[in-house]
Amino acid sequence: MSEKIPATLYYDIISPFAYLYIKQRQRLEHKLDIKPVPILLGGLLRAADNKGPGEIAAKRPHTYQYCVWQAEKLGIPFRFPERHPFMTVAAQRLLVEQDADWSMVERAFDFVWVEGKDPNLSWPEFCSYLGLPSNTSKPENPEVKAKLIANTDQAKTDGAFGVPALVVKQHCFWGLDTIDWVLDYLARPSMFEEASYAYASNVPNGLTG
Repeated sequence: MSEKIPATLYYDIISPFAYLYIKQRQRLEHKLDIKPVPILLGGLLRAADNKGPGEIAAKRPHTYQYCVWQAEKLGIPFRFPERHPFMTVAAQRLLVEQDADWSMVERAFDFVWVEGKDPNLSWPEFCSYLGLPSNTSKPENPEVKAKLIANTDQAKTDGAFGVPALVVKQHCFWGLDTIDWVLDYLARPSMFEEASYAYASNVPNGLTG
């Protein structure tokens, strides 16, 4: 059996697309050893001069309904939380503090996208759902705060501009629909050296200059 290739998955529990992605990660796990890394999506979006679909009024209904349809198609339990988007700073810090493994990461996503709850409105319940004492405090440790910021900065450095973002061999694959692309890349490692891909990464912008 060949050794698995290390990979990093940047995530924020605010993202329904990240939720739907991790529910399919077994499609990649026979090839990849995937490490989940919590970041702050809002910070990453600001760094990339970008907005999340939930912040764009005209895009919200389409995007949210697409998530419902995609979950139905994939057979994945799905329920929108009572409000969205919401702040995930405390929850993401907690996942950093706990050095959350896949089991805890999945429970955190399930709390939002299966139970349909905002951790900020049900913090004790959220902690219990993760297997922690219900009186667990929201992390205020400077080291935890700094680590979450560093994770977010590293995601940007690695080429991420949203979540889910999977980094494999210095290539960043963003989005729910890139699992097949990752599998194709693993089967064809020279993909990004091919002329068509090299050109696509540097197509001149006809709207500037």
